Amino acid sequence: MRIALGADHAGFEMKGVVARHLAEQGFTVFDLGTHSADPVDYPDFAAAVARAVADGRADRGIVVCGSGAGASIAANKVRGVRATVAHDTYTAHQGVEHDDVNVLALGSRVIGPALALELVDAFLTARFSGEERHVRRLEKVKALDDAR
Repeated sequence: MRIALGADHAGFEMKGVVARHLAEQGFTVFDLGTHSADPVDYPDFAAAVARAVADGRADRGIVVCGSGAGASIAANKVRGVRATVAHDTYTAHQGVEHDDVNVLALGSRVIGPALALELVDAFLTARFSGEERHVRRLEKVKALDDAR
């Protein structure tokens, strides 16, 4: 699986932890920055990850900022992306299973690295259920993209 990975300055250190974990697990990782702890704007990196997922260069994306909220909001502005903040394993896997989430947002100032790796694993091992009710709801979400 190909994973696009990005972070702002607040998420820079955690991005490195996640990148090493993904590489050790055999994932192909596209590190889309930032590449230092110097202050940057989170929308630039969240958008880069989201675009990589939307255009098919990556199967899923992970973005890290201070809270996860800003990166999630920015990623969701890209058509075809369904991003969520997750700071618990249930949300990390349930978002994929029910809502076909394709970008995970993490808050480096909210969770530590051990939990971040658990969330990444839960997110990447989850699969969309394909149940009729979830497909129906997902189609309604996709229609919102078309209404923009």
